[in-house]
Amino acid sequence: MSDFVSEFWNFYVVGIVLASVIACGVVLWSQSKVKVAGGKVETTGHVWDETLEEYNNPLPRWWMWLFYITVVFALVYLVLYPGLGRFQGILGWSSVGQYKTEVQKADAQYGPIYDKFAKMSLNEVAGNKEAMEMGKRLFLTYCMQCHGSDARGSKGFPNLTDADWQWGGDHETIKTTIAEGRVAMMPAYGGQPDVIGGEAGAKEVANYVRSLSGLSNDSALAAKGKEKFEKVCVACHGADGKGMTALGAPNLTDKVWLYGSSEATIVETITKGRANRMPAWKEFLGDAKVHILTAYVLSQSGNAGEKK
Repeated sequence: MSDFVSEFWNFYVVGIVLASVIACGVVLWSQSKVKVAGGKVETTGHVWDETLEEYNNPLPRWWMWLFYITVVFALVYLVLYPGLGRFQGILGWSSVGQYKTEVQKADAQYGPIYDKFAKMSLNEVAGNKEAMEMGKRLFLTYCMQCHGSDARGSKGFPNLTDADWQWGGDHETIKTTIAEGRVAMMPAYGGQPDVIGGEAGAKEVANYVRSLSGLSNDSALAAKGKEKFEKVCVACHGADGKGMTALGAPNLTDKVWLYGSSEATIVETITKGRANRMPAWKEFLGDAKVHILTAYVLSQSGNAGEKK
């Protein structure tokens, strides 16, 4: 990798860029003159209807000058703005600098509003119409890609409008989830036949798991699956199958299924495992925006008034 931070590559990029722009100008100049051969204008060699020939004339002057202007514009741009290797341009502009400037302007304009809501409790924020409009815009910008515009999620992404919370549904836990992010993993047992018993054993466990939530199942397979569940799965999901929020292990006794409740899907989960990651937003959004976003999520789930 040290080769790619060598000063050689800086000069290499500068040379390629300048050579390309200058070459365009040279090509335009070379094509700007009428070519005459033997006292006759040169043709392209295309002939129609016996005597109709195509002359090899240059572009119209107005069109040619438009191309010259683009070459001049490119050279001026490269002097003023970044484009030549590490040269930043005489104006010193950068996308990072522009972003920071815009953020500073936004903070100066909207900072007092965010600070006002940051000092309020989550219940108060959730009951404030202005704050909820702001929370909705934040959610639609940063959260809808996974949880949907209606916050109902999709396969592999939790529904935020119900009362089921993988890591806990109290106010501070939800705020921590948004701020710090979460990483959850279901181990893959397909490659450990001595633990589950291969796909046949996974099918037995799947039937037992379906029985826990009242879904149709094969009672004979479920009975065998119970033994395996009590040896392997209780470590995370508990003896009663109700999970552990501290580990992010879901409750298997309700009707909420992140990936689906069919026997085939549960077998796939057991054999191949699952891995989910909730990104951390604290560094990117800041405490005040996370506070408003938390209140909005609570309002969508209907437990904004519950401290729990």
